[in-house]
Amino acid sequence: MHELKIKRIYEAQSPDDGFRVLVDRLWPRGISKERADLDEWERAEVSPSTDLRKWFGHDPHKFEQFEQRFDEELDGSEAAHQFAADIHKELQSRNVTLLYGAKDTEHNNAVVLKSWLEQQWNNQ
Repeated sequence: MHELKIKRIYEAQSPDDGFRVLVDRLWPRGISKERADLDEWERAEVSPSTDLRKWFGHDPHKFEQFEQRFDEELDGSEAAHQFAADIHKELQSRNVTLLYGAKDTEHNNAVVLKSWLEQQWNNQ
């Protein structure tokens, strides 16, 4: 199996990225669609709800609770489970990079999503 990675969308694209999917609900500022060079944009299916995103506000002190709440949203979403299956299948042939716009590389939705996806596959 290939590698599941996360990366800020503002970083330079790399051939090693493989399948590129934006996992933010909102389009990142200052990025054109051409520069983004996405294979997919999972706008609502695997991003935090608007209420959760606003509550979190990228406050690192809230990250642990954000992670728990976002995991619950993902657990209850059929679309998120389908996304997990699709990404797992994609990883059979190439790397997958989850792209996000947040400045904080340690406390963001892509970090939580990557962990949740890996947990889904480990539980199979």
